[in-house]
Amino acid sequence: METRIEDRLRELAPQVLGALVRRHGQFDACEDAVQEALLAAAQQWPVQGLPDNPRSWLVTVASRRLVDTWRAEGARRRREETAAALELRPEPGPEQDDTLALLFMCCHPALSVPSQLALTLRAVGGLTTVEIARAFMVPEATMAQRISRAKDRIRSSSVGLDLPPEPERADRLRVVMHVLYLVFNEGYTTSSGPALQRADLTIEAIRLTRMLHQIMPGDGEVAGLLALMLLTDARRAARSTADGQLVPLAEQQRDLWNKGYVEEGVDLLTRTLGTVPVGPYQLQAAIAAVHDEAPSAEETDWPQILALYEVLEQVSPGPIVTLNRAVAVAMVHGPRAGLALLGTLDDDERMEQTHRLEAVRAHLLELVGDLAAARESYLRAAKMTHSLPEQRQLRLRAARLS
Repeated sequence: METRIEDRLRELAPQVLGALVRRHGQFDACEDAVQEALLAAAQQWPVQGLPDNPRSWLVTVASRRLVDTWRAEGARRRREETAAALELRPEPGPEQDDTLALLFMCCHPALSVPSQLALTLRAVGGLTTVEIARAFMVPEATMAQRISRAKDRIRSSSVGLDLPPEPERADRLRVVMHVLYLVFNEGYTTSSGPALQRADLTIEAIRLTRMLHQIMPGDGEVAGLLALMLLTDARRAARSTADGQLVPLAEQQRDLWNKGYVEEGVDLLTRTLGTVPVGPYQLQAAIAAVHDEAPSAEETDWPQILALYEVLEQVSPGPIVTLNRAVAVAMVHGPRAGLALLGTLDDDERMEQTHRLEAVRAHLLELVGDLAAARESYLRAAKMTHSLPEQRQLRLRAARLS
């Protein structure tokens, strides 16, 4: 019962916030009022049962909290009159759903990427400040300040709830998708700390992306992003052992993969590829599908993966794409060819922020037979990552080569 209520509250949170912001403005005050209404619902609904119209219940409670706050702050008579008038306004119809507009607002380019992440999870995802702080391994006070600054920036920038005009919409949609992609990635492989993954974040990213796809079913890249998440998260149960050790893709028990997610992801791609211009999320999803559909690691169609990476590098070039293409090159043309391509990244400053270059280099050096050099690269990679499971796995591989 409580799990069902929690899921329902997270589903309704952005709809309620969108309704309040559209009626009252003042995003920051409305967001606080919605959080109080969600808390009240979490306390009352398990005891009293779900109301006939949960959305209307939340909108009503949040509106009253908003009005009470204004009055408690000793607002001037004009504000009191405004509040009284707002109380008398009819509730918005259930067909009014401003979730997409709210996503665009939270991902406004006036905000930094960390602020976009935090505000999206708080306002659209319905996560508490404590949950968001725990997910990104920062103190609650730090995350509270980040969210507060983001709301202040929204207010000072006079960002409205309406969708951006058509010329800006494509760029803003890219920001929205990028934020959801970052949330998923942080959940799938946490950047620091003792846990390999945060299922709550991956589940939330999939839920929000599924919502975005429902609102924009004709957008190929939105479908591609959802497919990518499903095809990737399908492997979650096989990615670690019972004691938390990381299991590389080639060594995973494929019967543990979520076949439902694989089928849904492949179906999304099948319905999308070839019907709309191809984009980076669709291409990444296609690569994930090739991996997921292979009966075993040995039967993976690496030439097809390499061809997809070559297209991806043309559509969306970057060092991470080159890094992944180097792995595919090694699997098709041999590890020395892969190492030669990796060498083109040695002077790229962007790769100084990740351990992945050294980790891939170590793997390819091991395949070549240069075990001493491979061991050193594994150890360097272990020093560069803040993820404890990744550190253990890299050091274990180094130890095996001693």
